[in-house]
Amino acid sequence: MSQPLRGVVVCHGELAAALVAAAESVSGVRGALVPISNDGCDKGLLQQRVAQALPAGPGILFVDMPAGSCLLAAARELAGRDDVRVITGVNLAMLVEFVFRRELPLDDAVRRIIDTGSRAVGVR
Repeated sequence: MSQPLRGVVVCHGELAAALVAAAESVSGVRGALVPISNDGCDKGLLQQRVAQALPAGPGILFVDMPAGSCLLAAARELAGRDDVRVITGVNLAMLVEFVFRRELPLDDAVRRIIDTGSRAVGVR
């Protein structure tokens, strides 16, 4: 059996920690996601935090916005890696889906996570 996917959530302020805590509360799964904040760090330190959280092996990096410092730092750090995917616009539904799909192949997991996250956004 291959190693489970690693999950890292990179957001502005305290959003990553809050999303990870909420996903753990909803799912009951602890330790599957690592939160990273951009608070108090320049692009170099943010890149270093991403690198430490996603060493070799398959993983998914969840980012809050499709532009900005979090995405730019992630893109610089992960350039050339084919074992990591970056998903922007992270929401709670995506993270809960991730913790239960960590054993899937990377691209299969990404498709399911994006589908789940997209269906979670709407008007009722």
